Amino acid sequence: MHKPFRPMLEQHQFARHLRHNLTDCEQILWHHLRNRRLAGRKFRRQHPCPPYVLDFYCPELKLAIELDGGQHYTRAGQRHDTHRDAALQKAAIRVLRFGNHEVLNNLEAVLETIFQACQ
Repeated sequence: MHKPFRPMLEQHQFARHLRHNLTDCEQILWHHLRNRRLAGRKFRRQHPCPPYVLDFYCPELKLAIELDGGQHYTRAGQRHDTHRDAALQKAAIRVLRFGNHEVLNNLEAVLETIFQACQ
């Protein structure tokens, strides 16, 4: 039997830790997503979706938003992201990925892409 990456309780504790330690880019995007500010949709931050923790998640739309830092641009990081996205797709979760540089340098385009996905 395949053992999950983290036991459920540990996963929730890890997600809680991440919620209290957002990156600068996550804080910027969260400011625009929280309290149904974007398209009236409810987003959660650092949402456990075993065996993963999603940066942002809209349960109503089954939409995940992932912000990628430098580690995602290595071969190992890209392989991990491909595997993760495939697993989430099997769970009928759509994934939007943005680089941290996009949030910092082109926030309006990021928000527009998310807005369109929420329609």
